[in-house]
Amino acid sequence: MASGGGGTMADDPQRNFRSAYYEKVGFRGVEEKKSLEILLKDNPLDLEKLSTFSQRFPLPSMYRIHVWKVLLGILPPHSDSHALVGGYRKEQYQDILEALEVMRYINSSTPSTHVYLRMFQLESQTLPRCSETSPPDEENEDFLSISRAMEEIVDDPVDCYWLVKCFVNQYHTKFGDSVPHLPKSLEHYLSQEEPRLLNHLKNSGALHQLPYNLWFRCCFAGCLPESSLQRVWDKVISGSCKILVFVALEILLSYKIILMGINRPEGMVKFLCNIPQENTDAIVTKAIDLWHKYSGTLIHAI
Repeated sequence: MASGGGGTMADDPQRNFRSAYYEKVGFRGVEEKKSLEILLKDNPLDLEKLSTFSQRFPLPSMYRIHVWKVLLGILPPHSDSHALVGGYRKEQYQDILEALEVMRYINSSTPSTHVYLRMFQLESQTLPRCSETSPPDEENEDFLSISRAMEEIVDDPVDCYWLVKCFVNQYHTKFGDSVPHLPKSLEHYLSQEEPRLLNHLKNSGALHQLPYNLWFRCCFAGCLPESSLQRVWDKVISGSCKILVFVALEILLSYKIILMGINRPEGMVKFLCNIPQENTDAIVTKAIDLWHKYSGTLIHAI
C-alpha cells in the first residue's frame, strides 16, 4: 500500500547528509515538518500519502490533531470544505447533547467522559433505557479510558468527542478481527527478542493474565502518559494496530529484570498496569524502531 512515485528522498545524497546532520544536532524533524506542510497544501488531501507519512514519522504536535481529523474522516479531503464541515460537526454535537439533557440521561454534574459515552451510545443506538441507567460499567471501560486520554490531548470538547467516536469506530471496524490475535503475536515477537522472559511468563502462569485489555482494547490509554501515547496513536490512526504489540513488547523488554524477579502472576500484572511514567518516551521510540525492523518495507502491514 506504500505510495509509488519517482525518485525517492533517499536518492539525494546532499539531503541525506543534511538529515544526518539535523539528527545529530537535534533538529530531526525539520525536514519531516516541511514534507508534511507540502502534503497539507494538496487539495484534495491525499489520504494515502498522509497515512504513509504518519506511519514513518512522528507528527509535529502543531499539526497532529488536524491530521488525525482528516485520517479519521472528521474533516473531508477537500480543504475548502473544512470550515463548513467543522460547523456541521459542532451543530451535531450540540443537538445530541441537548437531546440527552431533555431525556435526562445527563445533567450539569455528569463527568464529560460519561457525556461522550452517552452521546456515542445514542448515535450508535445502544443507549440503555433511562430507568436502567447505572454508572457506566466494565464493558465501557475502553471507551472511557480513551476519552480520558483524549481530553488530555485535545482542549475543545467538540473535537474531543468526534476524535474519540471516530477513533473507537475506526479501531473496531478496521482491527476488530485482528485484536484477539495480538496476544499471540506478542508471544511470537517475545520469543524472538527475549525467550528467557517468555519462558518465565509461561512458567509463572502470567502469560495469559497480562493486561491485554489495557494494551489492546484501551490502546494504552491509562497506561502511558499522553505525551507518549499520542505518538502510538499516530500509528494506530494511520492504519496499524500492530504497533500496539511492539509497545507491549518494549514494555516487557524494558522491565525484564524487574519481571524476572517477580514469580507471582498478580505481582507482574500489578506492576505492568502501573508502569513508571518517566521512561515512556524512550519505550515508545524503541517500540517504533522494533515495529519498523519487523515490518521492513511493509510499513502498512497490519
